Amino acid sequence: MDKDMQDVLKKAEVLVEALPYIQKFNRKIIVVKYGGSAMSNEELQKNVITDVTLLKLVGFKPIIVHGGGKAISSWVSKVGKEAQFINGLRVTDAETMEIAEMVLGRVNKQLVTMVQELGVKAIGISGKDSGLLHVKKKLSDGKDIGYVGEVDRVDPKILFDLLDNDYLPIIAPIGLDDNFDTYNINADDAACAVAKAVGANKLAFLTDIDGVYKDINDPSSFISRLTCSEADALIASGNIGGGMLPKLNNCTDAIRKGVNNVHILDGRIPHCILLEIFTKKGVGTMFMADDDALAQNN
Repeated sequence: MDKDMQDVLKKAEVLVEALPYIQKFNRKIIVVKYGGSAMSNEELQKNVITDVTLLKLVGFKPIIVHGGGKAISSWVSKVGKEAQFINGLRVTDAETMEIAEMVLGRVNKQLVTMVQELGVKAIGISGKDSGLLHVKKKLSDGKDIGYVGEVDRVDPKILFDLLDNDYLPIIAPIGLDDNFDTYNINADDAACAVAKAVGANKLAFLTDIDGVYKDINDPSSFISRLTCSEADALIASGNIGGGMLPKLNNCTDAIRKGVNNVHILDGRIPHCILLEIFTKKGVGTMFMADDDALAQNN
């Protein structure tokens, strides 16, 4: 058998392996939180958008929630301000909020354009549209850090309307409070809130790490599958810190609020979404409910 034929057969094997997953998740909603280095690298950006567009074309109902922290920091410095963070949260005064909304709006429409170049209809919105994301002021250890919002209510009707009309919604993490003031929202928090509100089958966080480790200094301690109880024990052990701790809490909270599976993926790996969803091995860490894990093991 010549090499060309071998290559063709390998491609056929990949398609056959993906088929049961395509059947299982047909017409299911998947929320993808898109941020980190995968947003700043043009090639990775194209890979992510291609992946999500492919999910749409094979029958998924994807929703993208995007960040833009690095771009916001860049523009803040351009106007002579210094980006400030407290416990990982951006201190957001009125001027910074104006910059953040401008930058996130620009990123939003860039992503819309990239999706539509691939032949799929996309609509870019923010949490302000149709009252999608309602917030209250978020404090950091009791400190007021400005216009940083915590989602306390989601009205998903606009998302269901867009999905029903065959659009791919792309959401910028900005919301309104009771006084209709504009707030910046952590993109992880926004994605988690959206996933719970729409009853997503899957929520995928694209990050700058492989996934979850029992010991970050021990590559052999990588965890490919975690139940909520196991994640709680890992958090209680004190071995999880930094930016991973709120991610783990978001993951377990989403599972307990009805999202079937949550994935933490390294967005720097080309086509990581497709590898995780459509292959047996996967490439990241998947979170699942305790009952689901018990059923799979029996």
